[in-house]
Amino acid sequence: MKKLFLVPVLTLASSLCAMAADEVAKAPPATPYQQISKLVKLPDFLPGMGQLFVDPATLPAGPFLAYDHDGKLVSTIYMLPTKDLNPDKSFDNLAAPGGNVDHVDVYYNAGHPGVEEPHVHVVLWHVAAAGEASVAK
Repeated sequence: MKKLFLVPVLTLASSLCAMAADEVAKAPPATPYQQISKLVKLPDFLPGMGQLFVDPATLPAGPFLAYDHDGKLVSTIYMLPTKDLNPDKSFDNLAAPGGNVDHVDVYYNAGHPGVEEPHVHVVLWHVAAAGEASVAK
């Protein structure tokens, strides 16, 4: 149910960012984005996610821009701390710098370098579901 609620909100937000989509379509994106593997102890490419870039000022939530092996933007990822998913906090107007969103995945993560606390990944896919294979390995 929560996944369905997010889709219209995120789709609207993504249309507002269409002009910025060209600026982040290929890796590396412009400043202020930095490669996450240069900021924290993570590999350059994360299977299932891709090569990640983030504006350090937006940590821990992001957005993280995820690129495939060819440097093409495939998704925008938010990492929302589970402690902040409560009635006192909201995450409004989540932007999709990559433009149009094809579909959205939401899943739990217990924590990892850079975002150590438990959090939820909200993945705004800019490619069709079949395109997810480009970051699978």
